[in-house]
Amino acid sequence: MVSVEGLKVEFGVKPLFSDATFVINAKDRIALVGKNGAGKSTMLKILCGMEHPTAGTVSVASDVTIGYLPQVMILQDDTTVRQEAQKAFADIRKMADRIKRLEQQLADRTDYESDDYMTLVEKFTTEHERYQMLGAEGYEAEIERTLTGLGFERTDFDRPTSEFSGGWRMRIELAKILLRRPDVLLLDEPTNHLDIESIQWLEQLLAQWSGAVVLVSHDRAFINNVSNRTLEISCGRVVDYRVKYDDYVVLRKERREQQLRAYENQQKEMADIRDFVERFRYKPTKAVQVQQRLRQLEKMEIIEVDEVDNSAMHLKFPPCLRSGDYPVICDDVRKAYAHLVFDHVNLTIKRGEKVAFVGKNGEGKSTLVKCIMGEIPYEGHLKIGHNVQIGYFAQNQAQLLDESLTVFETIDRVARGEVRLRINDILGAFMFGGEASEKRVKVLSGGERSRLAMIRLLLEPVNLLILDEPTNHLDMPSKDVLKEAIKAFDGTAIIVSHDREFLDGLVTKVFEFGGGKVREHIGGIYDYLRTKRLSEVDALAGHAAPSASSASSVHSHSATSTVSGQAQKTAPLAVAGEPPPTMPATAVSYAERKELQKHQKRAEKAVEESEKKIARMEQRLKELDALLCDPKNASDMTLVTEYTDIKRQLDSEVERWEKLSEEVEAVKLKN
Repeated sequence: MVSVEGLKVEFGVKPLFSDATFVINAKDRIALVGKNGAGKSTMLKILCGMEHPTAGTVSVASDVTIGYLPQVMILQDDTTVRQEAQKAFADIRKMADRIKRLEQQLADRTDYESDDYMTLVEKFTTEHERYQMLGAEGYEAEIERTLTGLGFERTDFDRPTSEFSGGWRMRIELAKILLRRPDVLLLDEPTNHLDIESIQWLEQLLAQWSGAVVLVSHDRAFINNVSNRTLEISCGRVVDYRVKYDDYVVLRKERREQQLRAYENQQKEMADIRDFVERFRYKPTKAVQVQQRLRQLEKMEIIEVDEVDNSAMHLKFPPCLRSGDYPVICDDVRKAYAHLVFDHVNLTIKRGEKVAFVGKNGEGKSTLVKCIMGEIPYEGHLKIGHNVQIGYFAQNQAQLLDESLTVFETIDRVARGEVRLRINDILGAFMFGGEASEKRVKVLSGGERSRLAMIRLLLEPVNLLILDEPTNHLDMPSKDVLKEAIKAFDGTAIIVSHDREFLDGLVTKVFEFGGGKVREHIGGIYDYLRTKRLSEVDALAGHAAPSASSASSVHSHSATSTVSGQAQKTAPLAVAGEPPPTMPATAVSYAERKELQKHQKRAEKAVEESEKKIARMEQRLKELDALLCDPKNASDMTLVTEYTDIKRQLDSEVERWEKLSEEVEAVKLKN
């Protein structure tokens, strides 16, 4: 689909990357990774034709379409959400016009046996098949499905886009790109403005995408769930790992160790050559050997190794004063603007707890944070505990930095004690190493400012930490540093985030915002997501006609737990509002009824056996989950392989269970 040959990009003396050669094939799900500044966004812009390389070529097949979502774009504000999404089908309308013209040409011509006529027929067939494949007839329904999947309510469809924040308008642009169904999809940080539900929806969509996907993201769970191939930009080279992101991490570690050994051997060899040259430089009898060694030194291709991975660095918050037992207590808190944001919020956060605020954007997470901070008025009672010192990272925190200071000065002014001796190490962990620490704040990008504001907060002595979307502009090593620091923090933390991997193992309680309510869930982020999927499946089951087997004691529970992780695949057996088809009593004979009853019993038995099999697999997955949570087993590939195999078998068995259940219902209707 896309072929890249010998690509080179230079902005300064040193190339950003050079000799990049790879091919993008259909069904490739490529995670483009590398440090900030390595050239990931530049690579995407070159692939879509927005920028041109210094050298090399990018070849795109003539019939291949490319869709590109940048991190930042200029957005139009003169239409409604629906009208903006409909622009995605402008090409389809043009295609429909072309098909009509071709159809008219076929009707006008009479040279049915000529090569030109057959070529015209073939062109018409190709265009018409493509038109049908794009689902052009039902694009309004497709618009609704896509906008809903990205978090829009149906009441939003006819609202002007100017009423939405920048994040929501980026969702509209993403919807337009997805609706165009390009052959190659280029996504630069698509999850920055999505909530957890929308991210999971996008994951499922990309997994079924018929073309190729190349994405840049710092959301580890997202890229691991989507990718089947990883391209790394490192040391000015592009290295192709034909595995998903998690497997790439393992292979990259092995490769870096090999690089390091080769680098050390080369450095030793170069040192030996220089020693020889220095010893015998002025001895005429050794002149030939000295010249040979110098030529050998000149011809050596210097081995480069990535800078030391700072993700293993540990950073701790400074010791904080002990707060009261309950830093935050909400009692019937209510907040409304022109519409209700939330009502009857009752929650208590204990000292030392790490909790997450999750839910769709606009459901009140940041609003409740502002209530806790005392920035906005509210109704009800909200009590901040004794001796509570709040450290707050807002989404606009980066704009509050002093632009006249350098990066180093910004941190030096808040650092205390021994931390001041480690400022350069800390800055390095957040990608401000070397000369970058001397940059003025006013020349930093938005992402760089966010990282700097995060470092500043990490060094302040507080005992209640409130972080509102802290990971949006952090790369994975920086996220790891932040996560470890919060885990080791002896105070209390409230984290508003959509990053599942960041929250996993960090929070022990989740507060879900939605529908004007705040619901408490005990456990981690994946416990909450499993519970949410289970409740959605229960809601679906409530609309379905219960089968005879599910009415018995075991089957109902087994079937429900089975599909807890398969909510997207399961559908009710009967359509609400439509009566099931019936047959007249005289339609089947006695013998046929007996045969149908036998068939029903066999089908019900098969359902029961399938449910038992699924229950055993789910139990084993839970056991493997527990084993893999133990750090000593984290790299045990035998356990990982077994987990993957069982998960695949479970998915297959669930699909079989669904078909068997439908068969039972169909037979019962005939009886």
